[in-house]
This record gives sequence, structure tokens and C-alpha cells, in this order.
Amino acid sequence: MADEAVAERPAEPAAPKAKDARSPEAPPRGGARGDDKAKDAPDGADAPGSSDASGSSDSADDEAAEREKERERAADRFKDRTRDPLTEEQGEEEPTDAAAATRARRSGQKLLASGRDLIGFDRSDVGQLHIGDINIGLDARRSGLMTRDGPVPEEELLRIRRTHIEPEGYVRLRRALEARRLLVLGGAPGTGRASTALALLEEVTRDGEGGQNSERVRRADPERGVRGLATRVMGGEGGHPRGTGYLLEASLDRPGTLPPDGMDLDQLASALAEQGSYAVVVVSVGSAANPLLAGRYGAICPPAPTRELVAVRLRRRLEEEHGDPVRDGGGGGARDGDRSGDSGLNGHADRDSARDRDRTGRTDQDRDGRQGGSRDQDRGGSRDRDRGPGEDGSLSRLLERAAELREDPEVTEAVGLDDLRPAEAELFASLLAGHLLGSVGRAELLSGCRGLAAVQAYEWFAGVDRALAAPPPGDGRTPPRSGTAALFHPVAFRIALAVLGGASHSAVSAAAHLLTWELSVQSDPDTTPARPLFCDDPESDLALSRARPADGVVDVAGSEVTGRLIFYRGTALPAAVLAELWDRHFPVRAPVVRWLRLLADDPRPQVSMRAAVAAGELSVRDFEHGYAELIRPLAEAPTPRRRVFAATALDQAAGHASHRRAVRKVVDNWSRHGTPALRWTAAMALGYGRSADSMDDTLDALAGIGVRDDGEQLAVASLNVVRLLTLPECATVLRRLADWTGHRREEYQDLALVSIVRLALTDVDEVLDDEPGTPLGDRGDWPLLLALAATRPELTGKLADLFWTALNTARSRDVALDALETLLRSASRKDGRAWTREGLAALLPALTAEEQDRRRLDWLLRRMMRDQDRPLAEERARALWRLAVPTRQRRSEEEESHG
Repeated sequence: MADEAVAERPAEPAAPKAKDARSPEAPPRGGARGDDKAKDAPDGADAPGSSDASGSSDSADDEAAEREKERERAADRFKDRTRDPLTEEQGEEEPTDAAAATRARRSGQKLLASGRDLIGFDRSDVGQLHIGDINIGLDARRSGLMTRDGPVPEEELLRIRRTHIEPEGYVRLRRALEARRLLVLGGAPGTGRASTALALLEEVTRDGEGGQNSERVRRADPERGVRGLATRVMGGEGGHPRGTGYLLEASLDRPGTLPPDGMDLDQLASALAEQGSYAVVVVSVGSAANPLLAGRYGAICPPAPTRELVAVRLRRRLEEEHGDPVRDGGGGGARDGDRSGDSGLNGHADRDSARDRDRTGRTDQDRDGRQGGSRDQDRGGSRDRDRGPGEDGSLSRLLERAAELREDPEVTEAVGLDDLRPAEAELFASLLAGHLLGSVGRAELLSGCRGLAAVQAYEWFAGVDRALAAPPPGDGRTPPRSGTAALFHPVAFRIALAVLGGASHSAVSAAAHLLTWELSVQSDPDTTPARPLFCDDPESDLALSRARPADGVVDVAGSEVTGRLIFYRGTALPAAVLAELWDRHFPVRAPVVRWLRLLADDPRPQVSMRAAVAAGELSVRDFEHGYAELIRPLAEAPTPRRRVFAATALDQAAGHASHRRAVRKVVDNWSRHGTPALRWTAAMALGYGRSADSMDDTLDALAGIGVRDDGEQLAVASLNVVRLLTLPECATVLRRLADWTGHRREEYQDLALVSIVRLALTDVDEVLDDEPGTPLGDRGDWPLLLALAATRPELTGKLADLFWTALNTARSRDVALDALETLLRSASRKDGRAWTREGLAALLPALTAEEQDRRRLDWLLRRMMRDQDRPLAEERARALWRLAVPTRQRRSEEEESHG
């Protein structure tokens, strides 16, 4: 190939090696060269006497050889300082995935920093909202164990008939109960499963033999269980008439409790059939209930749709407050279509006729098929049809305003739940009605809405291990706490999901099992927890934790692969869970701290970085405890992974204005007076840009860390200088880098040079916190140097000057040339598609403004073409040359060469 094939000009000599180099005539661009820097000039100015006329002096040769050895040692030291400081524990063969860590941190912050202020929220505020006759339970102690045997009052049955919203599949549940006399109904607590059970029993017993009995629906004692209920029904105990309906809320998760088996259920069903009676056994979904729900009597109770729940309760509340009579359109009318009862309740005649229609010609799909928009239209959305003839325009306007207020973005964000459960819908409707009627202010409305997630978190954790205080029933041979792991697993899963939300389902589940062990050991240190290996039920975990799966991508070894992710069904729940956990349950802090330390060692960034963000949020709630137990111990750890965890937690705390001053004081003390490990952690915290009062203060602190002890921590300091270049104060960082290149101390020069080289070797994804959609975020796989040149044209000159300095300084030249080769190869992808060409088009002309610079580029392109492993195609080499040397300039040079 002709010499002119690349540059389209006469071939130039290859770039001389360091020992033969001559210094350029012009000083480095962007700053004056110091005395120490001059002797390390890129082409190495000869020392006095080196050009002796004879050139044969032994002393001169020895001196030149010693200078060359010193240059080589300096180049080796420089190359060592450009290593990735996060790979000390792993070695260069297996670097950490900084891009995955950045994405995981960003995802964790997005879930835990949604603009809500749960720090100042007080759960008692909800209980103090006396709006009408609103009644919402705030205590998780209300459970089946507190319900004793007795009749269900007729008033409660009437309320159920008026307000109950049928979930999808209600008709199938009713028909299964009518056919088998027994139904095992599974669902998560609070989803309306007990209300659905009462509605089913009220409906089937009214048509049966007990229709005239005022006590036709009874609650059964949960202490006696299914076996006790079967014995009672068969023996006719209590004088219950035929056709009675029984509601049994069974508890299967107490230690030592044996769930009923198929024979027990068959025995109960047979007894019920003999007496013409019915029974619904309500159980919580989970491993203990799975065999029951999979049997012939089992069924899952879907939750009622949120929009209908809110619409019905809101309408009813407005009608009551407005003074209009309560109509069927608010509740019963939503159940059976166009019915409009004359009595203000669900009239028996209307319900009977509707039931007759259902039995004679109506299919399950006719009733169950009303979902989504059609269900909203039939039940809550069709206000005109539900509105009675006596309803005036004022109530109509209130309903329209209520619909608008319900969709208010600020209200929706304050609620922070994807769907509402019956009690939550009741509270939400009362808050909306109170605000519309003037009894609840805007601030009180938003505070009450924020309280919904806090109430759910409170119910999840209150009294979880109370059952462990009493020995389990039995013959005394069962270990007193053999069921601790099964008891704590749902709680552990909720905590793990709050910390790792957005990670893969497997990662959250594994972390939950790890926390289950810690909680069990903390609760009973003398007993080894027993955890069944094949009893997990992912669907139960989702239901019990209000979680949802989603398809997404997971970072694995630097690549993105598809995976099954998991999130809470609502942005408010992660922060509410952490707040409840940390503020109200102090004994649980010790096992959670141990667990978070274990997560800090996890090699997967999706786990360790999310855990670090959560640790920062917990530290904000009690900074003294978080600093002493999490941040400071991990900041002094021997492994970089733990120190990154501590730095990330500190930065997360610094994101709260209430703790920013304290964090900055800690980081300042560590950077000035801390041990090497603390200074390293301080440097990582400074790289986020929030741990100092200003950008200049941040750079001063990083420089102090980097130049101390002969540049022992220059690598981590330079990494965090580069991270700062993604922030809006990028120009300030470049100005300080230029100042450091001209500093008289070599350590400052090295800090600048290493930062410049690292800027060319670092991808945007590795250091950028912004979401895709920003100019830099859309160039995530670009080298940061080229991305800045393409998106910030006003900085191109400064970027070129700094990189030129690294190329023309002896100790950094080789590494900078390798970095330049990497930049050139990124112009297009392997398949020929454009990649960073835009950035190279901006940078190269500014980088090759002088003849010597163009000669170096020409030599480098030729070397790349001769590379035996990755030869650069001639066509691509020509294209790169044209990017660097504009057409007019090339013509001028050709004319001079031919002149």
C-alpha cells in the first residue's frame, strides 16, 4: 500500500520513541508548563550536555541511560495510577461493572426518593381525621384469632349488601358454595376476602332454609378450627337452625398449628349438607394454605377493582353529607346492573328478580364480564343512570368535581398506591368528600392520602411475633419456636422488596431468605431455624406483599439480559416500610444491620447498590445509629465494595437538606484527618457532588486526597474528578484540571494527567446519574470525552487542550496514545453503523491544529492499520483523517508540499 494511502499526503517518519524525542516548540495548550513538567516534556528536551560535540563521553551516556530508566519508571507509575481503583480486590482480569452499579443506584433512588416526606409523617394524623362516620382499623391485631363465635348482626349484613363490590368471578364462587356447601377462600389480608365471604353467605342463606332466621350467618371460633366446626355442625351444638351459614377465619401460620387436610374438609362438607348449611373458610395465601386452595373446595378471592370501590364509597359519602337519601346506585345497584331499590337499601324483590334472571338465562360471563371500562361504566362511571330522579344538580357537580380531584396528579402521588383495598378506599373517599364539602383542607387531604401507605406498613409489622410468646398447642414434644422461619418469611420478603425493589425476583427472594435467618436467630438464638426447601410460593409472596412482577433487563457481567423483576404496587410502599421498620421496631435493627452488611458484600451491583441507597435512607431517620452501625464500620473496611457502599449511603443522606451539613462535616474530616480507608471512602462520596459546599471545595478535597502520601490514592481521586464532569459545573472542573497541569508539584500534574486519560477511557454509563433522554444519557456507551465534545461544543477547546497535554507529556504519552486509539476505533460499530463519529468530528480538528499533531495522528492511523490482531480498514482510516483535517487545510498542505 502506498505511503499516501492514509493521509493523502507524503509519508512522514514514524513517531520517535521517548529516548529520541525532541520537545515541541510551543508550550502545552491550556496552561504554562512548570519546571518539573518541562523535564517530562512529551518529546523530552535534552538535558544540558547531552548534545556534546564528541558524543562519546561515558558519563553522558550513563546520565542519558539513567534519565531513560527514570522516564520508564515514571511511565510505569503513571500507568499503574490509571487502573480502576474499584478492582483492587478482584484484579484487572475481572473489573467491577461501574455502569451496572450506576444504574442500580439510580433505580434505588427513584423508588425511595419519590418526593414524599415520610420523615415528618405521623400515623396518628390519620386516626385523628374524624370525617363523618369513617372507621378504619390501624391495628394489625384485628385478626381471625380475635373473632369469637357468634351471629353476624343483621345491620352488618345489610351494610354488606349495600356496599360490597363483587370481585371478578363472584358468581362462580357463589355457585361453587351452593354446589359443595363448603368454600375455602384464599386471599391476602385486607383485600376484602372476609367481606366477600359474608356476602356469599348472606346470599345463599337467604335463599335457603334459614332465610327467615335473623341469625342465619355466624362466625365460628377460629381456635376450634375446621375439625371443631365439623363436630359442632354434626352434633347440632348451640341449637343453630338448618340453613345457617358459617364464616371461619382460620389462622394457619402460628407455630405448631396443623392445617386441616382433605378428610377434615370432606367431613365438614358432609355435616353441612346434612344440615342444609354452608361454610366459608377464609385463609391467607401462603405455603400452609396452598394444599387447601388447590383442593376441590379451594378458590382464590380476587380483590375488588379500585375505581369501583372508590366511586361507590365516594358517592355514598357525598349523598350522606349532602343530605340526599342513600340510593341503590351507590352499592347494590352496582352489583346487579340497573336496579334502583325503592327502600333505599337493596330491596328483596329486586334482588330476587335479578337472581331469578341469573339462574334462568344469565351466564357467569354476564355478571363477571363487567371489568375495566365496562365495569366502571356499569358501577361507578355511569352517574346518569345511577342518579335518582330526586337528585339535584348540586350533587351532580360534586360528583364531577370528585372525579377530577381523584385524578389530581398531586393527590395520586400522595396516595402512592396502584390499587386500594376496601378500608383504604373508604378512607380515601371520605378524605375526598370532606375536602369537597369544606371540612378537610388541602394539606390535611394530602397528609391523609400519604398515610394510606403508612397504615399498610404498620399493619404488616405490628405484633408479627406475638404468637411466639405462647407455646404451640400439642403434646409438648414440638419445639416451642419451630415455626419462626415460616412466620418471619413474609415480613422479611416485604423488607427485602423495600430495599431491593426493581431487582430480579430471584435476588429479592434470596435476600428475603437471608433476612429470615437473621430475624429467626435474633428472636430465638438458642434454636437453629428450620426452613423448608420446597414450600416457597412466589404468587403468595406477591399477594402478601402487594407486589407485582415485570419483565425487564438485568446486568450480568457487563451485559444486559432479560429477567423477571419485582416492584411494590405503589411508589409509597418502599419508603413507608423502611420508615415503619426503623421508627417503631427497635429490636429489629440489629438483624437488619447484619443483613445489610451481608448485602454490601454481594458482587451483584443490583443488590449492593440498592442496599446502599436504602441504608442511606435508614440513616436519615436516625443518623447517629446509621453512622455508628453501618456507615463508619463499612467506610473503614478493607474491600472497596464495602467502602463504595458506605460512600453511597452517605451521599443518599446528603440528598436530604436536613442532613447535608452533617454529611459534609463527616466527609471533610475523613478527607483531612482520616485513615487511608476513610480518605478513599470520602473521595467516592465527593464524586457524587453533594458532599461539599461547592464544586471548588469538592475539587480541593479530592486534590488533597490524591496528592497525599506520594499519590497513594491518586487513582480513586482521579476517578471521582471524572465523575464530576457529568455535572452542570463541568467547566469549573476543566478549569481546575488545566490549573493542575501547570502546578509545580508533580503530584498535582499527575492528578490532572490521570484524570484526563481516565476521561477518555470512561464510558458515560459508568458515571452518569441522569436517566436516558438527556444529551449525555442518550450516549451511554460513548467515551465521556467524546460525549462532552458532542454535547457541549463550548467545552471542546478546553477538552482538546487537556488531552493534548497528556499526549505531549512523556510519562503519560503512551497511555494517552492508547486512549486516543480507543477513541478512534469507536467512530463506528462493527457492523458499520455510526457510533461516536459526531464526537470525533468535534474533538479531532481541535486536537490536531498543529503540524506535529497531524504527524502523530498519521503515525497512529498507520500503526492501527498494521495491527495484526485488529487491523483498521483503509477506508475507515481515511475517514478518520478527513474528520481531523478539514478539506481546505488538506488542500493547502498539498499545495505547499508540491510547491
